[in-house]
Amino acid sequence: MMLMPGIPSFHAMAAMLVTVAMFIGFARSRLSTEIVSLLVIAVIAVGLYFFPLPGTGPTDGLVLAFSGFGHYALITICALMIMGRGLVVTGALEPAARVLERVWKVNHQLGLLVSLLLAFGLSMIVNDTPVLVLLLPIFVSLAARGAMPASKTLIPLNAAVLIGGMATTIGTSTNLLVVSIARDLGMPPMNVFHFTPIVFAAALVAIPYLWLVMPKLLPDNSQEVIQSKRRFITRLRVPAGSDLVGKHLNEVLERLPDDFRFEERPSGPFEAGQRLRVSGTHDGLQEALRVLKGQVAPGWVVDRIRRDSSAQGEDVRVAEMVITADSRLIRRTLATSGIADLYGVAILGIHKPDRLLNTQPADPRGDIRLAEGDVLLVMGLPDALEDFARTDSLLMLQGAQVMPRRSKALLSTVIMFLSVGSASIGFLPIAIAALGGAILMFITGCVKFDKVGRALSAKVIVLVAASIAIGRAILESGAADWLGQSMAAGLQYLPPAAILAAIMLFVTTLTNFASNATAATVGTPIAFSIANQLGLPQEPLILAVLFGCNLCYATPIAYQTNMLIMAEGDYSFGDYLRTGVPLVVLMVATLSGLLVLTYGM
Repeated sequence: MMLMPGIPSFHAMAAMLVTVAMFIGFARSRLSTEIVSLLVIAVIAVGLYFFPLPGTGPTDGLVLAFSGFGHYALITICALMIMGRGLVVTGALEPAARVLERVWKVNHQLGLLVSLLLAFGLSMIVNDTPVLVLLLPIFVSLAARGAMPASKTLIPLNAAVLIGGMATTIGTSTNLLVVSIARDLGMPPMNVFHFTPIVFAAALVAIPYLWLVMPKLLPDNSQEVIQSKRRFITRLRVPAGSDLVGKHLNEVLERLPDDFRFEERPSGPFEAGQRLRVSGTHDGLQEALRVLKGQVAPGWVVDRIRRDSSAQGEDVRVAEMVITADSRLIRRTLATSGIADLYGVAILGIHKPDRLLNTQPADPRGDIRLAEGDVLLVMGLPDALEDFARTDSLLMLQGAQVMPRRSKALLSTVIMFLSVGSASIGFLPIAIAALGGAILMFITGCVKFDKVGRALSAKVIVLVAASIAIGRAILESGAADWLGQSMAAGLQYLPPAAILAAIMLFVTTLTNFASNATAATVGTPIAFSIANQLGLPQEPLILAVLFGCNLCYATPIAYQTNMLIMAEGDYSFGDYLRTGVPLVVLMVATLSGLLVLTYGM
């Protein structure tokens, strides 16, 4: 029979107090995550300088406090962020997104199921946030076109992403953190798919809940969320040698997006050099041009922009610009404006406000005359876009999009799979494989070196560094042993499944109200200590911590993807609780049972 431990040491108590303060700081959100994390590192550094741990010197505390910044787990996380960025900026994930849209057209319920499975699969190898960033606009757009309301799909989609991210050691930064801490504690390393079968089995229980039950628990906020997108009028050019030449419209009509239409239909088959008026949203125009293999701007301008992009190392952007009262473009047409020659930018389309749509006289050739208030969809390099807007008195709207470098999509996909594959079969450690993949992304130009800041999240970097520091402080101060003995004394009479469930619920509570990274660094050494105290195998208890850190469905502050969907779905705190708490209970019960069966406890 195990007795409750005595009073913890001064250092152990201080480590626990700093940890509680860190949790409170994250939960209250008065200070940013970065500030709280840096304050924690500073407190540990200063505290251990003036009050060193037994047997250490003042400078040893500084090494402990800042060790997270050089930890291989953080390096691996940063490398995976860079590779994930490479997949996004090259458009490598777009084919999957296009398949998704076609399935939704067949049946909404089937579309939702396929979407959940796709999100689950992608997040196994790509960090959760890039996957959700890619899928989020697709779901909002589908809702605007009459599919299931976004408020009924985004929380299930986010949950599928989080469950998929739990399935591999590289799925989330938290998984890497738990695995690396366990390795530091003396456990053997885990490969990429070490615990994937357990999560797959749990997903068979969770996915039906996400698919059939969760949407019914969520409100329909479509009236508040859905907004009409601008439709741009332009001319489709059929270049010589295009696949369109000789085909009839009905041969390609079914493959065209709903937010694109022909204002002028060809009387017969498409002919080389033909120009037909079309309209659509920006996304609709992009997808239609991909299907039709046509152009909406002179080919020589587009080729010039791409050559300049390669020569200057700049990404091509597409921006919306409003014509102001002082612009020289008023009453001109695109043909008489000389925009392409003067600035080297391409006009992809014109949006006319409803009040101007039928009041402006057309040019004798049928070209549209520009007017104050028109919105131009412009493609070009950043400096050229700014020069055009400044010189011709245009107001550039916020949110310019970077055009994907699709020519490198296959290359970025190959690099990602080679990196993940070499780590999954044990050929290389994940840190080396991820670093090699990130370097290849730079060398091949999939990720521009001067744009690497967009791939890396300062919040995640500082948070992981602080979490590693607080985890080491809890371990080396004796706080982990004291907490482990306390929990072991209370858990010693319970069966193994209940012990695993209790650990998982403890970590889940922390991760839903603070940070999953911090919960990981606190929970991992405690679980390790409990395993030693009760004579249980260490690995299932460590996995209980890893799974618990990923069960962050119950609050919007639990994970950054939860916050990303909050505005788009117009969700309240209660929506997360109502749908997330049952999912947490379901996953804890399922995963605890699976761990007992897997490890024969």
